Amino acid sequence: MLKLLQETYRDKKVFLTGHTGFKGSWLAFILNHLGAQVKGYSLPPNQNQTLYELIKVSTYTDSVLADILDKKRLETELLNFQPDFVFHLAAQSLVIESYAEPALTYETNVMGTVNLLDSLRKYDKPCQVIAVTTDKVYENIEQRYAYNENDKLGGFDPYSSSKAACEIAVSSFRQSFFNPKKYDLHQKSVSSARSGNVIGGGDRSDNRIIPDLIRAIEKNESLEIRNPTSIRPWQHLLDPLSGYLLLGANMKKNPRNFAGAYNFGPTEDVDLSVEELVKRAHSIMGKGDYFTSELSNDRHEASLLHLDVTKAQNQLKWHPKLSADEAIRLTIEWYRESNSDPFSVTFKQIVEYFNM
Repeated sequence: MLKLLQETYRDKKVFLTGHTGFKGSWLAFILNHLGAQVKGYSLPPNQNQTLYELIKVSTYTDSVLADILDKKRLETELLNFQPDFVFHLAAQSLVIESYAEPALTYETNVMGTVNLLDSLRKYDKPCQVIAVTTDKVYENIEQRYAYNENDKLGGFDPYSSSKAACEIAVSSFRQSFFNPKKYDLHQKSVSSARSGNVIGGGDRSDNRIIPDLIRAIEKNESLEIRNPTSIRPWQHLLDPLSGYLLLGANMKKNPRNFAGAYNFGPTEDVDLSVEELVKRAHSIMGKGDYFTSELSNDRHEASLLHLDVTKAQNQLKWHPKLSADEAIRLTIEWYRESNSDPFSVTFKQIVEYFNM
């Protein structure tokens, strides 16, 4: 995989939205390692000591700090850069925050994506475009069933439904303006990537289990966990990020056949409950305590979620490399080792992953 990705992205221009976020910072770091020229477009980090700052993303990207809802600025930066690839990660990505700010969640996740895709209509060079959404875009029946890319889209909470609406917008633009059958006319290949519940070093977001766990340990407090029996497709973020990059590589080689939606998740046998994830993380850390609580009924979160990754396995030859225990271990090791040099720890984990 590493050789293919190096051949694909070396000396190529990559426009990356959301590059100041958790996943975006890791992706910017990887793309730089692969030899790409990266231009980031994102809101400024909303906290101190974010991963973006710790691994010095602004030193190896052309970093534009602006709002995805500023269509004129977005369009200007995109067209002036003339990218070969676009990875769209900018989003309001928290379920609980979507209850507090539903209108902003829809504006960011739907209209932000529309702004990007509409800007690409004015771009007259070949480009591969991947819009990253979430595993929560499906109409969740809360049963042991692995959702595939043809299943019905939906979403109970504002975040999930906004991402499902984002998927519909991507599909509409793909059919209406970037139809694979007419690729020679527009030269744009557009796909979406569905993954979620990622863990990994450097995440400082509120209301996410690993950052909350690390903060509780740092403060010598007990961790409060919501809905302890809820099952999630936990995965280390290097697994889906490698999937996004591999999807882009396949789109570059065959832009007509790989324009579509793809799931990137762990195999079903590594799904864990929230409580089991916490127990394993505390065991690896060697310390930590927790107590459980339940969310009130007005803030629903799915209790069971699985993804079917057969399409990505068969068409892209992508496979998740890390088990749940390996994902938790890598994450905890990052926090343990990053106090002195987070840049080197991040680099080491990326190199080790791609050499597996």
